[in-house]
Amino acid sequence: MILATTAVSMLTACGGLGTGMGTSTNSGNSSGTGSVLGGIIGAITNGEGIGNAITSVLGFDKVTAKGLVGAWHYAGPGCAFTSENMLAKAGGEMAAVQVKEKLKSQFDALGFTASNTSVTFTEDGKFAAKIGGRSWSGTWTLDESTGAITLKGLILSIKGYTKRSVTGISLLFESKKLLSILQTIAAISGNSTVQAVGDLSKNYDGVRLGFEFAK
Repeated sequence: MILATTAVSMLTACGGLGTGMGTSTNSGNSSGTGSVLGGIIGAITNGEGIGNAITSVLGFDKVTAKGLVGAWHYAGPGCAFTSENMLAKAGGEMAAVQVKEKLKSQFDALGFTASNTSVTFTEDGKFAAKIGGRSWSGTWTLDESTGAITLKGLILSIKGYTKRSVTGISLLFESKKLLSILQTIAAISGNSTVQAVGDLSKNYDGVRLGFEFAK
């Protein structure tokens, strides 16, 4: 409850509780604030919400190349803001929880599970990944100072970001890049449910989206 109270105070200081997803209005503020407040209290008092509040900005909890090596399995959607300033503009630290909740329904619809979505990094700079059961492999390089990672495959090459998460690590991308990846997967599988990523890219500035992995 102390953590929840602190978070609510921070959100209020950042300009109000209704700024997430661009739905804030001056009218009906009392009922709207109560609704959002209830959701935030519920999110922050579970383990996942607390973890997001602590590690919701890129640059904190950096991953080393050595720490990245190993086999990682999908644990849920991930997100982080590029700076504390961007996070504050989005409505406070618990905005990360709201983003992940939006992504979860989309990821569930695409069928992502620990068994069909994974990535393995080896010490010799190679990786082998599966995203929704679709295989992807190549080489990887990590800039430990920034957390930026480059994944180069035969057909697809992409730049992303790594950071530590509650479950293990997060592999994150600019929202438009992640949307392209998910749209490709959806097209191959005949699934046309990908929408929330595009909406998030319009409503949250400076957010990186992707996957959380655990060993």
